[in-house]
Amino acid sequence: MNELESEVLPLPPRYRFRDLLLGDQSFQNDDRVQVEFYVNENTFKERLKLFFIKNQRSSLRIRLFNFSLKLLTCLLYIVRVLLDNPAEGIGCWECEKQNYTTFNQSTDINWAPILWVDRKMPLWAIQVSIALISFLETMLLIYLSYKGNIWEQIFRISFILEMINTVPFIITIFWAPLRNLFIPVFLNCWLAKYALENMINDLHRAIQRTQSAMFNQVLILICTLLCLLFTGTCGIQHLERAGENLSLFKSFYFCIVTFSTVGYGDVTPKIWPSQLLVVIMICVALVVLPLQFEELVYLWMERQKSGGNYSRHRAQTEKHVVLCVSSLKIDLLMDFLNEFYAHPRLQDYYVVILCPTEMDIQVRRVLQIPLWSQRVIYLQGSALKDQDLMRAKMDNGEACFILSSRNEVDRTAADHQTILRAWAVKDFAPNCPLYVQILKPENKFHVKFADHVVCEEECKYAMLALNCVCPATSTLITLLVHTSRGQEGQESPEQWQRMYGRCSGNEVYHIRMGDSKFFMEYEGKSFTYAAFHAHKKYGVCLIGIRREDNKSILLNPGPRHIMAASDTCFYINITKEENSAFIFKQEEKQKKKGFAGRGAYDGPSRLPVHSIIASMGTVAMDLQNTECRPVNSSKLTLPAENGSGTRRPSIAPVLELADSSSLLPCDLLSDQSEDEMTQSDEEGPTVVEYVKGYPPNSPYIGSSPTLCHLLPEKAPFCCLRLDKGCKHNSFEDAKAYGFKNKLIIVSAETAGNGLYNFIVPLRAYYRSRKELNPIVLLLDNKPDHHFLEAICCFPMVYYMEGTIDNLDSLLQCGIIYADNLVVVDKESTMSAEEDYMADAKTIVNVQTMFRLFPSLSIITELTHPSNMRFMQFRAKDSYSLALSKLEKKERENGSNLAFMFRLPFAAGRVFSISMLDTLLYQSFVKDYMITITRLLLGLDTTPGSGYLCAMKITEDDLWIRTYGRLFQKLCSSSAEIPIGIYRTESHMFATSEPHDIRAQSQISINVEDCEDTKDVKEHWSIKTSHHRNSCSSDQSEHPLLRRKSMQWARRLSRKGNKHTSKTAEWISQQRLSLYRRSERQELSELVKNRMKHLGLPTTGYDEMNDHQNTLSYVLINPPPDTRLELNDIVYLIRSDPLAHVSNDTHSRKSSCSNKLDSCNPETRDETQL
Repeated sequence: MNELESEVLPLPPRYRFRDLLLGDQSFQNDDRVQVEFYVNENTFKERLKLFFIKNQRSSLRIRLFNFSLKLLTCLLYIVRVLLDNPAEGIGCWECEKQNYTTFNQSTDINWAPILWVDRKMPLWAIQVSIALISFLETMLLIYLSYKGNIWEQIFRISFILEMINTVPFIITIFWAPLRNLFIPVFLNCWLAKYALENMINDLHRAIQRTQSAMFNQVLILICTLLCLLFTGTCGIQHLERAGENLSLFKSFYFCIVTFSTVGYGDVTPKIWPSQLLVVIMICVALVVLPLQFEELVYLWMERQKSGGNYSRHRAQTEKHVVLCVSSLKIDLLMDFLNEFYAHPRLQDYYVVILCPTEMDIQVRRVLQIPLWSQRVIYLQGSALKDQDLMRAKMDNGEACFILSSRNEVDRTAADHQTILRAWAVKDFAPNCPLYVQILKPENKFHVKFADHVVCEEECKYAMLALNCVCPATSTLITLLVHTSRGQEGQESPEQWQRMYGRCSGNEVYHIRMGDSKFFMEYEGKSFTYAAFHAHKKYGVCLIGIRREDNKSILLNPGPRHIMAASDTCFYINITKEENSAFIFKQEEKQKKKGFAGRGAYDGPSRLPVHSIIASMGTVAMDLQNTECRPVNSSKLTLPAENGSGTRRPSIAPVLELADSSSLLPCDLLSDQSEDEMTQSDEEGPTVVEYVKGYPPNSPYIGSSPTLCHLLPEKAPFCCLRLDKGCKHNSFEDAKAYGFKNKLIIVSAETAGNGLYNFIVPLRAYYRSRKELNPIVLLLDNKPDHHFLEAICCFPMVYYMEGTIDNLDSLLQCGIIYADNLVVVDKESTMSAEEDYMADAKTIVNVQTMFRLFPSLSIITELTHPSNMRFMQFRAKDSYSLALSKLEKKERENGSNLAFMFRLPFAAGRVFSISMLDTLLYQSFVKDYMITITRLLLGLDTTPGSGYLCAMKITEDDLWIRTYGRLFQKLCSSSAEIPIGIYRTESHMFATSEPHDIRAQSQISINVEDCEDTKDVKEHWSIKTSHHRNSCSSDQSEHPLLRRKSMQWARRLSRKGNKHTSKTAEWISQQRLSLYRRSERQELSELVKNRMKHLGLPTTGYDEMNDHQNTLSYVLINPPPDTRLELNDIVYLIRSDPLAHVSNDTHSRKSSCSNKLDSCNPETRDETQL
């Protein structure tokens, strides 16, 4: 007994933990009682009601049975008509039959054929059984749905029809003579229609799924039409038994002809009852059908607004992507469609647009074009609703693009909406790849789960920063991320437009090295060797690789990287290798055999080569320069002569494998050490030494850490104010600071976190300290504490409150000492009553600064790319008008880059961040494009990956002659990969106003026409003519080519005396120059007076214009035989300096000495390019 008491019974699993917590042991008594709860009253009527009406599934079965009964009665009526032969006689049941088939022409109607029919006994039995079942069912439903008003149930049309078709049959059971009585059973078609509507409603309730209202309405309309036809056919056939005795088919034919308003008249009713029925049926049709059509049209219009559904069957058999936007503008739509469908393998994809707003009129017009109407589907709905995501079949989509509304004044709110959309899509379709565009960098970490994310402000500010040190970086990146075939401008008479348009077709592609004809032969060779020889042989520019075992992309990993067959190569070319045809060119024996992708530079499009300097003869090969060239040097120095005096400049070959003599770690380190050691000697002992490190304070989560030049100690916030002194210094203007380099001024509305990405690329560790430009932030609003905390560790970064439309603010921030002014688009001006007027204030302000400070390089960001034509606007410039016509022509030809020939864009003076939307679109096909772009912009730093920089071609570099030889020189000496050229040419703009003698000297005019021109001017003109673009012949032999652009712009049709017109034009320019100079004097006096009023020195104010008579453009990956010109700026991808740093200082010195000892020209073979 004690043992039994000591045993503890096991706890029931349901109550074990809960009862132990409550201390309740009552469950051991097991006295629990099960209680059942009923939802409905447990009465017979309620149970019947639940079965017949309330329960969806049982009610659906009842209605389906009822619908089948009604259809069966209609079918039995047709059978009775076909079996009934009036010629055999007509009469009541078991009565004597009489023949009434002879048509009586008198007005008296024989009603016997109408009242009596011949109904066989089996048919009667079936009809009576069905009628009895229908009657009982109707009575039961009346009883169950009774709510106190019996008359409401009795006078329902369905009840009346039911009584007409069932009660007479029930009466014939008890009164046999009435069994042949005509009963209008065909009216059951309307009851069948009513049962079908109820059945569809119950079906939707049963499966818990809402079908399209359009489907229901169309079904109801079809049923109404069928009921009208069936009723008219059967009624006229039966009534005409007393007339012409029409068959069922002829009655159907008559109804079709009548209701279709054709009315042939070959079949007509002869007696007035049938004629009256026709009138009634027409009246009913005129009342019922318009109501049905009206409802259908209304639903159709609503569906057009909402877009309907993307069918499940199509989603499972076809591929589609979903585009989610807050509001869809025509520019955004066309940019997406043109870029998305530019890829051949995406031609069969559908684009489903999910937008909460109603479709815009312009968008509707575009989507009605056959090119888009068959593959673009617009759905009005929200990405936050699962129903709308289901309509778009998001779970079956290949990708989902979520774009932010950049035109919103509150960009943070726009980002919040984008974040919620991304979360909703990820929750609904976790396997659907997400491509998200975010505006603010601080919101980027919320969508880190997305497959691809593009932060607009990060890219924008980094691109603006690089524009200051690498001109036209914005144009370079924009052209790279746009899909083009390089056909733009090929029909233009302007040589620069043809070459610029051809090179703009270069894009970034990738291929596995083992599968590539371009790079397969360089397996086991160094990256630099492969890059040079691939460019020399095929014209492709190898810019980076990715190891198979490493997902990181490395731009120019340097000569230490040995190419492997499993590497993925990233290269720049007109087209990808898979679409290239390799054509062997049969040339002279002494020339190299080359390949060209699709004949990229063959035939008429091949860029001609002309001689700028005398032939160099046979060139002997030298090794690297005999002194360590700094890595950040802006020019390539001539190799030192060995005393012979007859030595020609030479280029070293690119080595297959890197060794200690071919690498330049000593150059990299010596530049850094010399830069730091000589700083105090050059600038004085008071200059604070900079250190290299990672910024201690990041303004937002998710910023990529970048090694930068930093101050040893954070600067006090008061010292960051440029225009006000403090206890640490008394400087109140930019002149007092005595900066060695030109300023970079950034005009922004607020100090957002994106500005941090403007400062970091300009303070990156790989930029020489001597080349660091002071940065001045001209802000409309005072920056907050967090932003100042983030920038106070950077050297030479200041801020000032002011606006660009205030001349005093511009002068105080040191605009006359600035080399670049960056004007950022302001958020408060992005929303305007007219969309394209959002840039009005920015454009006018920049135009004012362009007139006041003509030598200043102004880089402007606009909201709308179409407004670029107003930058540096000249009202009477016929050349700009000709460019406008060229842009329209390219747009008509379907070009995605119609705006590329606008001079401000080509020169990198203006860009719109919306042009980078294609970066996100291209990522669907090229998933590496965002990574490569961020590496080029300096937003991400991968160990071992290079960075984008630029070098300028000086007179000392012209001995290299061609771009291909420059490629070899850079690869052999410093392992740098050139990717393009930024070229500036002097140009004569028709009817442009020369501002002074200096400006005239930059205009290409024939020196022979101006006898009083100074020798200096003659020398400059001759030198300019020698260094024209590489695609023109010797200008001294063809002086009329200088006027070709002016003739094309003005469309000159006359052929008069050329010398006379030329002289008259020169005189006209002189007059305009006098007028222009008087205007310049007024502007100059205005600026100087304001400077004197502010107490600023007027020295340094440049009133001359260096840009108005030049045009600049970008050549991406030009052919190797492209001639170099003076002042060309070459874009380079320089290898990572830290990747080659040795831990041992002695080894660095020995490496440098070995490199110097190896510079013996006799140890290398001769190589002729």
